[in-house]
Amino acid sequence: MFCLLFYGTIETEKSGDLKNAAISGIKGRVRMAKQKLIVLIGPTASGKTALSIRLAKKFNAEIISGDSMQVYRGMDIGTAKITQAEMEGIPHHLIDIKNPDESFSVAEFQQLVREKISDIASRGKLPMIVGGTGLYIQSVLYDYRFSDIAGDPAYRAELEKIARREGPGLLYKLLEKTDPESAAKIHPHNVRRVIRALEVCHFSGRTMQDYKKQQQDEPLYCAALIGLVMEREKLYQRINERVDQMMERGLIEEVRKLYDKNLRGVQSIQAIGYKELYDYFDGRMTLDEAVSRLKQNTRRFAKRQLTWFRNKMEIEWFDMTKEEEKEKKFEEISAFIAGKLQLKSNSL
Repeated sequence: MFCLLFYGTIETEKSGDLKNAAISGIKGRVRMAKQKLIVLIGPTASGKTALSIRLAKKFNAEIISGDSMQVYRGMDIGTAKITQAEMEGIPHHLIDIKNPDESFSVAEFQQLVREKISDIASRGKLPMIVGGTGLYIQSVLYDYRFSDIAGDPAYRAELEKIARREGPGLLYKLLEKTDPESAAKIHPHNVRRVIRALEVCHFSGRTMQDYKKQQQDEPLYCAALIGLVMEREKLYQRINERVDQMMERGLIEEVRKLYDKNLRGVQSIQAIGYKELYDYFDGRMTLDEAVSRLKQNTRRFAKRQLTWFRNKMEIEWFDMTKEEEKEKKFEEISAFIAGKLQLKSNSL
């Protein structure tokens, strides 16, 4: 299956015809191959990291982290950031590029990932995005133009002042009245996204959802979208075990360093694993309660991730429940990628 991008009104395949069309100024319907791309998604603890390394070796790929929280330095354990040893020499991008007190928007993610895709492809490698939430991945694959709606610094500053003075609840209630559809999709404590949705309404007179519905749904890349799933009981067991392992590796100490720097009201601390332990440090719950809440929030997040991807994107799903079928699933996934992108793989 070829992935082609169409422009204009005439169709031609010969390079000479393309050159003549360009010289004569004819607006042609020229067929151009789209950049090939692997996207590997799935809930936390589903086995993406190990699989991505094998696929990268097989298809001569470099990996772009799709996890918007792995951009933060010093937040390694709680974000399940891949280690140098686990990378096995495969280049990884968009990891440790921000300080925890810096913001990181979906628009910035979109720009950086697209730049990395072009850079990796220019060196003869295959780009592969691993992990990430639905909106962030969709923003890369489709023509989402976040810069079309300008911001209003004065209005934003006023909203930020309200959030600091009154807490996030007041702004969220305002969003529920102004744009209930967006409010239903944004966590009440995600102040940055609440403010942005309010800002869009204020500046454009349209809701964020109305704006998104007008976005171009033509994919920009020839992407092989792979999703990993597991039976719920096993996935939840793996999530619980992963949280226990994070605690053993020093998650409390990692979060304590951020807490002791008085890092509050920033995007990074809203990450699962950090906000729960902040509540513990603040004395709002016991450590056991915080760990239990962390596991619960991770499970709920995994469920929301799967629901979003299944409803919004065309993904080839692979059930990774049975450990004894891991090699079989790897071959099936490899065959899907090779067929979808018309690739030849390296022998393992």
